[in-house]
This record gives sequence, C-alpha cells and structure tokens, in this order.
Amino acid sequence: MKDSERIRVMLADDQAMIRHGLSYIVSTQEDLRVVGEAGNGDEAVAMAADCRPDVILMDIRMPGRTGIEATRAILKDNPDARIVLLTTFDVDEYVFDGMRAGAVGYLLKDADTHDLLDAIRAARRGEAIYRTSAASRALAQAIAHQAPASDGRISPALRSLAVAANEALLEPLTERELDVLQHMAYGKRNSEIAAQLFVSEGTVKTHVHNILQKLRAEDRTQAVVFAIRNRLVD
Repeated sequence: MKDSERIRVMLADDQAMIRHGLSYIVSTQEDLRVVGEAGNGDEAVAMAADCRPDVILMDIRMPGRTGIEATRAILKDNPDARIVLLTTFDVDEYVFDGMRAGAVGYLLKDADTHDLLDAIRAARRGEAIYRTSAASRALAQAIAHQAPASDGRISPALRSLAVAANEALLEPLTERELDVLQHMAYGKRNSEIAAQLFVSEGTVKTHVHNILQKLRAEDRTQAVVFAIRNRLVD
C-alpha cells in the first residue's frame, strides 16, 4: 500500500512508554502509519498543524494544555482531523467536554489491540467510538451531570441551536423527536420520558426508533453522542 493511501496517525500522551507502545501497535498495520508523537497538549497542537494527521489518539490528562483543550485548538485549525480521547479511568468527568470539543471517540488505555485498531479505522470513517461497556458508563456518567430544567422544558436558546443543527440533517427530527432526544441525553428511560411528556410509553418507543433511523445510529448511545456533538441537545 502506498504511503499516501495509509491512515496518518498521531499520538499524544505525556507517558513515553504509552506512546511507544501505541506506536509499535499502529506501525504493525499495513494501512496505518505514525506521523508524529507529542508529549503534551502544546506539542500536540503544534505537531498536528505540521503533520496534518487523519486520526489523533489524544490523552485527556496532560501537563499544561489538556487533551480536551488541545482537541479544541486542533479542530479549529483542521476540522477534518478525527480525535479519539484516551484515558486510564473507567469513568472520566471530561468525556462530555471532550465530545463538545469535537472528539469522535473515547477509548480506555487498557483496550485490547483489536479495539484500538478498530477505533482508529472507525474514527477515520467519521464514526463515533463509544462502544465498550466502560465507555458507555463514562458517557452516561457525563450526561447524568447535565440536569434538565425543573419543569422539563427545553430552553429557547437551546432550541434555536437545535433547530439550526437539525436543518442540516437529510431527514430532520420533528419537534417532539427533539424533545425525546433531549430526555434521552439526560439518561431517562422510556417510561420516565413518557411521564414527562404526557404520552404513552409506546409513543416514546416509536419516537426513539425514528430518531435512531434518522441519525443512522445503532443504539441510544450513538444517537446521544451525535446529538451532543451537533448541539441537538444540551
């Protein structure tokens, strides 16, 4: 395979051993190649501007500029880059902020080699990488901190942002589907959403099904990830 056809991968982690281990794994793959290794967030931003990677594996906690801050800066300069956040913790309070910064995924550092390589390739395709049970728990933990308004209503400011993002979809969500999606992001079950919106649980299930179809999401987690990154929900 020609170098120009390979996925260009950059690594950012303040632990040299982690970087070298990741570099070795990535370098064994014919369709991947490492184009840079950064030891902190500032180095990551500068290196990304220089080597223009396709995918970046980004440690969340680094000295100086954090991985989330670096993610935001890199994507401002190169919105086509795909960034997967790395962490050693099963539940990380920065997951939600990472998604808002534009990261396409969240991966534990103890993930096996197959999951790591699959995440890189999926990220290059633009897919959300929140598929492991640990990542799902972390996502749920992050979303749980975003409490809904006391009356359950969606703020006018949020609604205006959601409308703008929604219009970009091939098949926009209806007003009611946006309401259901917002409550899904709060981690509510179908029965709780039904009670909040004064509809039957069967109606909520239908809305959830339609939401997954329109967002081309495999499950509720992927739908919420897409919604958060595109500001369809708060």
